[in-house]
Amino acid sequence: MAEIDRDDEAAVPRPGQVLRIGKWHFQLPKNRLWRTLLGVAFILGGIVGFLPIVGFWMIPVGLLILSNDIPMIRRWRRRLIIWAGRRKNNNRNGKNAPR
Repeated sequence: MAEIDRDDEAAVPRPGQVLRIGKWHFQLPKNRLWRTLLGVAFILGGIVGFLPIVGFWMIPVGLLILSNDIPMIRRWRRRLIIWAGRRKNNNRNGKNAPR
């Protein structure tokens, strides 16, 4: 019998370990506590977005990180993805096109 190479399975990340934004992939901590702290830190950094380096862009990133572990935020993310997909399809089909 041929041996199965287990290295291939290790290369495939499990859901919740990788944050995907478009074509970019960011590795998240495996520990739920660290992911939660990271998400909260991004949100708090976004609140003081008027300061240099930090910005308001950090709030949605923090929510994305928290959506891995908090069901309410996960539902918001899924609804947003569905809404954006429907809007994209409507624009492709000529509906809601500017006149």
